[in-house]
Amino acid sequence: MDTAVSKPLIEIRGLRKSFGNRVVLAGVDLAIAANGLTVVIGKSGEGKSVLLKHLVGLIRPDAGDVYFEGKGLKTMGRAARRELKSGMSYMFQGMALFDSLNVFDNIALPLRERFRMRESLVRSRVSRKLEELELSDAAGAFVSQLSGGMRKRVALARALVTEPRIVLFDEPTTGLDPLRKRAVFKLVDDSRRRFGFTAVMVSHDIPEVFSIADSVALLDKGRVVFSGTSEEAMRTDHPLMRAFMGSGYEPES
Repeated sequence: MDTAVSKPLIEIRGLRKSFGNRVVLAGVDLAIAANGLTVVIGKSGEGKSVLLKHLVGLIRPDAGDVYFEGKGLKTMGRAARRELKSGMSYMFQGMALFDSLNVFDNIALPLRERFRMRESLVRSRVSRKLEELELSDAAGAFVSQLSGGMRKRVALARALVTEPRIVLFDEPTTGLDPLRKRAVFKLVDDSRRRFGFTAVMVSHDIPEVFSIADSVALLDKGRVVFSGTSEEAMRTDHPLMRAFMGSGYEPES
């Protein structure tokens, strides 16, 4: 299907959010196509993670709305919201893995806690995901025994074990060296193509992340100031995008 003419899976329209006197989102508009990977970039403190949390319903906007296949979150009933959330996963920047649980139980957690799935089905689903992501040998290991790259793999397995339609990634390569960053990007890309989910990712790894992105959105001063394909992002004369692509970009602390 041609995503250029098809309706987007997710539409963000006029999204605004302030915390006290600080305006974080000042009217964000963005369309996200189904089955692709959209990367959101921008300086630190520009509201990228806040934007992701609006998509999953963790934060309510001051104005504007997020639409899923034309249906706005604000007007959805509880049952519709529950159904939407059941098809979404969120891979947090800090991974949110539990040191007290082994790899198997970390991955099984959403099936047991959110979906109240039968244990026989939990074990079958988790075992399959362990095999697919080459984690079977680490199933009994605790998180503290794993490398940073392996922990990212476990976090991805947990995000995918619910078989989501949409996966949100908040800085999935934070703290990794260049080789492990590339490995995580390849893992995300391979998984998306294999399992067919729609991905939205916040990342500072520019331009490396463009190699797996279908589209790129640049957030600045609370608005999307550039949106296009990864190829367009690489070629654009937009001054801020050019700064991100070259030596002019320095992430803020």
